[in-house]
Amino acid sequence: MIKTSLLLEVTSHTAMGIAVGLAFAFLATHITALGIATLINYSPTPDVVMIMFVGTCAITFGIGATLTGLAITLTEDTDTAGRE
Repeated sequence: MIKTSLLLEVTSHTAMGIAVGLAFAFLATHITALGIATLINYSPTPDVVMIMFVGTCAITFGIGATLTGLAITLTEDTDTAGRE
């Protein structure tokens, strides 16, 4: 039922989304003007809060990219015979 090419495309979109989420978390915690790192450091358990923040960013971006890629992949027209 599920084509392997569709599964591969969805998996690649998920991986790209997770990579963008990790990059976002890295930038958000390293830009001092935002104050996210300072806020995390003032928490009772900064290690746990940092892991939760990075994980939440990665999962959120991953799910978003997966759903977007799935919608684009399922709605694209594969009939290109009539186009020049």
